[in-house]
Amino acid sequence: MPPVLIGSHCSIAGGLHLAIEEAVRLGLDCVQIFTKNQRQWASKPLQHEEILAWSRALTAAGWDRSRVVSHNSYLVNLANPDASARSRSLALQRDETERCEALGIPVCVMHPGAHLGAPRKPREPNRLGEPPSSDELEGLRRIAASLDALHRQLKGVRTITLLETTVGSGTNLGYDFGHLRLIRDLVRDPERVGFCIDTCHIVAAGHDCSTPERARAVLECFDAECGLEHVHAVHVNDSIGACGSRLDRHEHIGHGTCGASCFRAVLGHPKLLGRPMILETAKEDGPRDEPWDIVNARELRRLAGVRTAR
Repeated sequence: MPPVLIGSHCSIAGGLHLAIEEAVRLGLDCVQIFTKNQRQWASKPLQHEEILAWSRALTAAGWDRSRVVSHNSYLVNLANPDASARSRSLALQRDETERCEALGIPVCVMHPGAHLGAPRKPREPNRLGEPPSSDELEGLRRIAASLDALHRQLKGVRTITLLETTVGSGTNLGYDFGHLRLIRDLVRDPERVGFCIDTCHIVAAGHDCSTPERARAVLECFDAECGLEHVHAVHVNDSIGACGSRLDRHEHIGHGTCGASCFRAVLGHPKLLGRPMILETAKEDGPRDEPWDIVNARELRRLAGVRTAR
């Protein structure tokens, strides 16, 4: 297995297995998928033929299941204060987790959620490292309680839920590393919860990675708060928004505000080696009509010091 696994989020249109085939065609080492339409509450159950085709595609690629990541539905909000809405989100997250388990996908990335209480004032400075507000704290507790309910419902399931770092727009939780730590600290089965770092999100949230020293300090901060050993996937996206902008807009590698130091720190950190590094950038053709996934993967490998034939 390569020491640095570079992949992308690929479409499942036409069949789940086609995402693996597309990743291989692009020369990638790993892949992230939605296991179903990410913007619909209801979905058809997985069919035996789908699972079989998925397994065959993995075998043909020569991959084990550690090279595959799932991302849950954008509709899930386990921090919702409305009990009925939260219950609906929990049911959807259960379906997501069961689908991952059926496919043998080891991790499912989830945005922590929005507490929907008092939002931060416009233009309020970043408050990274400060205790959560009362509304934030209640939202974090609701997430932990929801995950506990999920774990009770799905005893013995191996798929781990990965809480993703966020930009902190609106009332979204997860912009502060302490939010993620608190959720994992509160759940009864913390081994069933891990983390996903998104480079665009941490920079847009206000974590300055503009120099090698600052980038290392950010990862050291995450390690101290959450433990990098609990990071099972990384989203490697550049950021359109400036540091602290709270703008969740991904950019191609080297064309945004994260800086080479950010990517070098993540790609080269010994505790993150072997973790899937997933691109979530636009799919249109790039320079010289090459797919942007190929262009971005090549740049990430260059920054990681990995030789490539492409």
